[in-house]
Amino acid sequence: MTNAPTFPRLFASLGDGQSFQAHVERYGHRPQLDGRTKSTEAFIALLEAAQLTGRGGGVVAAAAKLRFLRSARKTHVVINAMEGEPASSKATALLEVAPHLIFDGASLLAEALGSTSVTLAIASDDHRSAEFAEAALANRHDPIAISVVRPPGRYVAGEESALVNWIDRGVSLPTFRATKPSFVTIGRQAALVHNLETLAHIGHIGRFGADWFRQVGAVNAPGTVLITVSGAVARPSTVEWINGGTLGALLDSLGGSPSNFQGALLGGYGGTFVGAASREIALDEWSLRSAGATLGPGIVVALPMNSCPLMETSRIVTWMARESAGQCGPCVYGLPTLSTDLHDFVTNRRSKTSLHRIEGRLREIEGRGACRHPDGVVRLVRSAMKAFSSHVDGHVAQGPCRELHAPSVLTWPKEISR
Repeated sequence: MTNAPTFPRLFASLGDGQSFQAHVERYGHRPQLDGRTKSTEAFIALLEAAQLTGRGGGVVAAAAKLRFLRSARKTHVVINAMEGEPASSKATALLEVAPHLIFDGASLLAEALGSTSVTLAIASDDHRSAEFAEAALANRHDPIAISVVRPPGRYVAGEESALVNWIDRGVSLPTFRATKPSFVTIGRQAALVHNLETLAHIGHIGRFGADWFRQVGAVNAPGTVLITVSGAVARPSTVEWINGGTLGALLDSLGGSPSNFQGALLGGYGGTFVGAASREIALDEWSLRSAGATLGPGIVVALPMNSCPLMETSRIVTWMARESAGQCGPCVYGLPTLSTDLHDFVTNRRSKTSLHRIEGRLREIEGRGACRHPDGVVRLVRSAMKAFSSHVDGHVAQGPCRELHAPSVLTWPKEISR
């Protein structure tokens, strides 16, 4: 077995990630838990000492999530590889490069909870991820059975409760939960759902320990994070980045130019926009949240100077309105109307009237949804209005800007037309 990787970590096995034999030669067989309370508590303490938080956007401590599920009689472990965010490609990248770290992490959690099986969920339209996963599983020898399911490729389908509802009942709808943590269930079993990147980190921590994990990253956010970067960079890609590295350094490493940067979308289509002064912001959740932003599931879209950020926002809201679960008023009526109002504001010369309607619509939608989907759209729009206030003023005073019809720098699973 080689020494613990320094950096990169999750992407250390470029070139032979599918091979289980190469994985074992590099890392050795994964550590074993016997399911007894003492060893399980030691494993929880290990995750707690590592300060690992979920990489799916919720930023919940992995130790706290596991400790909460210990109270359930039976637990079903689910690997969430749904990749519902159009601007993210890290599921495919990680399943190609380090699938066995993911499966090791999931197996460790299953043993800690006394579960005998794991379910890997990959969207029905994500064929590359499924091919990588199935090839890796065919080479794997593990007492924990890992089965693959293919829920519909919808934005909301990857939300934790929507995912387990589909696995349980074939209905991809989120469940309202007033407080978290709270149990989500598959049949009579509680479900432990983790993003595949979180599980890959657990696969490492189980081998190399908490001190090793904390050797890189920010004090309050140790470790590395996978980020899909697109937009105004020369080399769009999914990269492994050290928590706490700045946005500007990340963009520079991929051929971005400070002179061609007017802001960025962080956290995907349910995330937040930041303006031109954001290049020095540290990319860890604690720093970002203090600035009113989030990295979410690990997404950065850099906006070039020749784009209209308000038109890009309008495109996102249009798509998000179509991707809702359609089970409550804010999604059925509020988001489509907000989409129309925002489009009118960006394209029409009666912008001041449209702006007042948008502000009222945001107040009507916020906090009234059956899930957090509409609140994510509200947050996105408000962040755009703040980050690009000069664009807002320009649209009010002069009407549509000359960049209005510039090609979108965003990634779409299907064409959006208006």
